[in-house]
Amino acid sequence: MPTEKKISRVSDCISAMVDGSELKKVRSNSRVYHRYFLLDADMQSLRWEPTKKESEKAKIDVKSIKEVRTGKNTDTFRTNGTYDQISEDCAFSIIFGENYESLDLVANTADVANIWVTGLRYLISYGKHTLNMIESSQNNLRSSWLSDLFDEEDVNHNRQIAICTAVQLIKKLNPGLKNVKIELKFKELHKAQDKSGSDVTKDEFAEVFHDLCTRPEIYFLFVQFSSNKEFLDTKDLMIFLEAEQGMAQVSEDTSLEVIHKYEPSKEGRLKGWLSLDGFSNYLMSSECHIFDPEHKSVCQDMNQPLSHYYINASHNTYLIEDQFRGPSDVTGYIRALKMGCRCVELDVWDGSDNEPVIYTGHTMTSQIVFHSVIDVINKYAFVASEFPLILCLENHCSVKQQKVMFQHLKKILGDRIHIDPPKLEECYLPSPSELKGKILLKGKKLDTNCTASEGEVTDEDEGAEMSQRMSIESAEQQTNAHKKIPLLKDLSDLVTLCKSVEFNDFPTSFQNQKPWELCSFNEVFATRCACDFPGDFVNYNKKFLARVYPSPMRIDSSNMNPQDFWKCGCQIVAMNYQTPGLMMDLNIGWFRQNGNCGYVLRPAIMREQVSYFSANTKDSVPGVSPQLLHIKIISGQNFPKPKGSGAKGDVVDPYVYVEIHGIPADCAEQRTKTVHQNGDNPLFDESFEFQINLPELTMVRFVVLDDDYIGDEFIGQYTIPFECLQPGFRHVPLQSLTGEVLPHTLLFVHVAMTNRRGGGKPHKRGLSVRKGKRSREYTSMRVLQIKDVDEVFKTALLPLREATDLRENMQ
Repeated sequence: MPTEKKISRVSDCISAMVDGSELKKVRSNSRVYHRYFLLDADMQSLRWEPTKKESEKAKIDVKSIKEVRTGKNTDTFRTNGTYDQISEDCAFSIIFGENYESLDLVANTADVANIWVTGLRYLISYGKHTLNMIESSQNNLRSSWLSDLFDEEDVNHNRQIAICTAVQLIKKLNPGLKNVKIELKFKELHKAQDKSGSDVTKDEFAEVFHDLCTRPEIYFLFVQFSSNKEFLDTKDLMIFLEAEQGMAQVSEDTSLEVIHKYEPSKEGRLKGWLSLDGFSNYLMSSECHIFDPEHKSVCQDMNQPLSHYYINASHNTYLIEDQFRGPSDVTGYIRALKMGCRCVELDVWDGSDNEPVIYTGHTMTSQIVFHSVIDVINKYAFVASEFPLILCLENHCSVKQQKVMFQHLKKILGDRIHIDPPKLEECYLPSPSELKGKILLKGKKLDTNCTASEGEVTDEDEGAEMSQRMSIESAEQQTNAHKKIPLLKDLSDLVTLCKSVEFNDFPTSFQNQKPWELCSFNEVFATRCACDFPGDFVNYNKKFLARVYPSPMRIDSSNMNPQDFWKCGCQIVAMNYQTPGLMMDLNIGWFRQNGNCGYVLRPAIMREQVSYFSANTKDSVPGVSPQLLHIKIISGQNFPKPKGSGAKGDVVDPYVYVEIHGIPADCAEQRTKTVHQNGDNPLFDESFEFQINLPELTMVRFVVLDDDYIGDEFIGQYTIPFECLQPGFRHVPLQSLTGEVLPHTLLFVHVAMTNRRGGGKPHKRGLSVRKGKRSREYTSMRVLQIKDVDEVFKTALLPLREATDLRENMQ
């Protein structure tokens, strides 16, 4: 079948069926026959060839067709030995005759299957009047809307407009299109018509809009719900919003709101009809973004102890390149704080003119003045979040310059610094809500019985670890392991809830460590703890804050995988913000889920004292019901050519990876086929299924790559926590390697999850991190789009709901 022609209305489907296509005819004896099917020109019968039957018997009268059923939903499909090899999206069945026989067919692509299903359903509904219906629909909602737009531009009433005006008008309606492509389409049309002038008529404008701005995948979705009409009425739209988009308490008023907001034609808004263009506008809107808008603001309980939250943290925040020779700059702090970071690092050393400076000691990184950093922190500390900011103060200064440090901190930050001593009787730290607007200093602290103006503490020098790895000052580093350094008591007193202490082992910590004492773990040591003592590490983090910082081997500022430590419950995983890539994508995506406030409540199984969880579990988690995540990658829009890639010119050959990141049992990835030479609107139509054992710790990452024999190039990605996924048909806004949103670059997907409540807004399983009581899950009914059947079963929902309530109340 010639599927290169864009299918975007029923007449295209009928035309394609008349041309014919190769379909596989499936029989119950496990045999599959390749046949060429076509619709007679008079649209009265469906034929296939070659066949051993007489030609008159190798046909079905359209009048005898009772139903066209999508998917593998007949006994023939279910009993066929090749059932598992047949794609659900490519299979359909024609139920015909008085005995309700089935003709079971498989198309080569989902697109071809959609053409036949759509065309046949229209033929069943309208019979011999199908052509009349198609002709009358030419004067439909789209035509009247485009006519009005054209007339507004045709100020001289010449019945034509300049080509540049037409290009800009279509560009305005579909910003993702390139001007060159639109103009080329008009010129091709003029050439085909042997037209000499360049002005555009109303019909030409409508035809180019139709070719460039209609997405077949949205059209086929549209006709599934339009009851074979050229529009959705309020009831059709209600079914779509409730059954597919998971919207709660849908009424006809809800549908009217959507229609009035997104329907471009006056006639549609007046009659309460949603055209294909209005439906497209709705699906492209923020309402159909894959990210649940509820998570755009703080939606979790912020009254738990500080140790019960993951905290967005930066490593060596002052660096904007590598760890050894790179420049230091205050912009590192500005960027991190604007991104919602709640834990930044200050490595402070003696500077000239009695002014402390910040840089990585024992390296060749440049220096910035301490007070300028504190000024920036004071300005940006609470721009992105009102919750507490932790300053990791790695102090290597002399007492003289420590006094200067203290003066700057007190003068610039003032009352923002939390100076109330911890309550000795408390077993946990205060909550983020209690510490709103406060800055906590993490650092070394003198013993409480110290009365002098200064004392001694062991040095905490992460930079020295790196210099040892670089074979610089290695002899000095070995002698500095437990070197004593002086500490000003005034500076010590500013450290209250985040006192730095050395970690020995878990039994010692369980016995002696106080809630306000914080240990820092080198990435390598933390990995060893996670492997050798996974249960102890999780239990340790229920009460105490743990900070993990990158291995000193990462002199290039590469990043560790934060999920390796989040699964152990480690709250503060310090990331090199200056280095984009997968690991920063995970970090940025993860902290989006609570209004990007820098704090995410950990799963209940990692907080409750009575629970047990091992970070290395490769199976289901006790007490947590696994969920199935179904993702269908439908299509893409406006994929740009990867930067720096010029070997293939402007050609893009995209494919999509779906990655699952979480506990070891959940980590998985699947990829689509490559769509060759189509970056504008590639159709993938591939479905994947993943079992998710710990949803609250799972992230989904969509990655689009350009298939190239030299090496596949990155196009865009989007990372989202499982708890933030919205079910239904959704658009995914892709981001560049450095995190910027790529304009008009989208993936179109369908998302479905088990253990979600049907017929309404899906209640997420991770309720332990949300406000309010745990919601009940009720039995839902699948909408079959057969009105009589759906109406019968609809009455059963209320009794089933009442039965669920009764059972839950009895337990």
